[in-house]
Amino acid sequence: MRIRKKPLGDKNLVGARIESIRRNRGMKQKELLAQLQVRGVDINASALSKLEGQLRTVTDIELLAFAEILDVDVFWLLTGESQQL
Repeated sequence: MRIRKKPLGDKNLVGARIESIRRNRGMKQKELLAQLQVRGVDINASALSKLEGQLRTVTDIELLAFAEILDVDVFWLLTGESQQL
């Protein structure tokens, strides 16, 4: 497992949470990229790394795919909080 060399950026709110939950579930970036491909989301390893490092923006289509693949709520990805109804 590589350690991030650069500090987190400010281009998105979700990258650090995506990386955290992916790592907690033992999922490699390569596996996440494959699942994104299946859902028609075409990003490469560099783009995913930048997204997780908050150095790249995330699209709404990507956000929905991440939520589905990681089995988390979009609201949680955006805020880190559970949605109270």
